[in-house]
Amino acid sequence: MTDVDLLRQESLNAIAACISSAALEEQRVALLGKKGKITEALKTLGGVDAKTRKTLGAALNEIKNDITIAIEAKKAALFSQELNARLASEKIDVTLPAQPIQQGRIHPVSQVIEEITAIFAELGFSVADGPDIEDDDHNFTALNIPESHPARQMHDTFYLQGNGDGKTLLRTHTSPVQIRTMRAGKPPFRILAPGATYRCDSDITHTPMFHQVEGFVIDKNIHMGHLKGCIVEFLKTFFELDNVPVRFRPSFFPFTEPSAEVDIGCKRSRDELKIGEGSDWLEIMGCGMVHPSVLKNCGIDPNEWQGFAFGMGVERLAMLKYGIPDLRTFFESDARWLKHYGFDPLHIPSLVGGL
Repeated sequence: MTDVDLLRQESLNAIAACISSAALEEQRVALLGKKGKITEALKTLGGVDAKTRKTLGAALNEIKNDITIAIEAKKAALFSQELNARLASEKIDVTLPAQPIQQGRIHPVSQVIEEITAIFAELGFSVADGPDIEDDDHNFTALNIPESHPARQMHDTFYLQGNGDGKTLLRTHTSPVQIRTMRAGKPPFRILAPGATYRCDSDITHTPMFHQVEGFVIDKNIHMGHLKGCIVEFLKTFFELDNVPVRFRPSFFPFTEPSAEVDIGCKRSRDELKIGEGSDWLEIMGCGMVHPSVLKNCGIDPNEWQGFAFGMGVERLAMLKYGIPDLRTFFESDARWLKHYGFDPLHIPSLVGGL
């Protein structure tokens, strides 16, 4: 027969002797766990006669209850002791100078998007957004891109499976935001659409995912002069130069007519490139007047409303402004790179406070 009085006393003494929460937990397992003393004692009840089983079972259950109460009381006492010890040892003298800490940095892509947004906000633009997963209509058809256009082919576009029609894809530009905005409202519009885009292209100057900012204006009596003034003002402000040579070269985009590539003046040497001086030119963005077919596809009368659109690569602008030599480093998740090229998270770009 189990000596219940001795078992009770030994158990309570063991609990009282615990000097830490970890030691108390070990003792709890040793007494009440699956292989604990009390559990093992209860298992012996099956081998005794009915009368003894009743008496011994009641005694063991009473011991188990006493042990549980003792453990909870000891746990509360130890918690209070340990908390007081921590408060005494971890106190901070708030009058001491602040210790240096590792501060996070804002990625150049996020910074440049904020800078671009701040500039165009001063010009009256609002920010709009759209889904990264698009359908064929918003990404191509509504933008006057015909079935035979190379941009539709698999080597340029990430097509997705699952809906059975092969028309779902990762957007190849942020222009679908233009379509969604015009179909959801009524002109005039003055919209800026930043975001991630995706194309099947990867080399030293291209990545499968990159970031674009598109802007467009739809209003009455809009012409190329408005487009030129908007872009020139943006480039001067973004590069923080009083004068930036800008030229517009005729080009072709399915969704604009006429279309143009925008070049800025620069000076190239073996080890550096300077914006705003020299006799060389560097392509910076594409632009043009919104094609009448695009307006019709969005339910807008091109005889009453006209507009212009432009688009630029965020990484390209970041590389030019902040001297980042390799596009691939934007996506390598190197903390050392981010510490060098990143920005203070408390500095919010603005034309008043500075970009």
